[in-house]
Amino acid sequence: MSVRMPSNFGRSGVQESALDLLGHEILAEKAAALGRAGQRVEETLAKLRENGDGEHRNRLLKEAADAVHGYFIQRELCGFRRHDAVIREYNIPRAVLVRLGAS
Repeated sequence: MSVRMPSNFGRSGVQESALDLLGHEILAEKAAALGRAGQRVEETLAKLRENGDGEHRNRLLKEAADAVHGYFIQRELCGFRRHDAVIREYNIPRAVLVRLGAS
């Protein structure tokens, strides 16, 4: 028979509640940041689709690649490692993915 220490051994109820609140606050901020990053991806891809054939194509590709890169990083910080579904959902052009190093 083995004996384990309680998971909250040495912590008072107040300390545990404070840690719980902080954890929820961190999760909420991660979710909000992911939403903002997703919105930026949508906006930059829309600009690229509307004006991507003109003289500003390289600048628009760079902006879209930066937004997608930031979004992928934020997703990974939230624990999402695979991006295949997101690439399909946002219909991210191959030209943007190539700038991120995808082949």
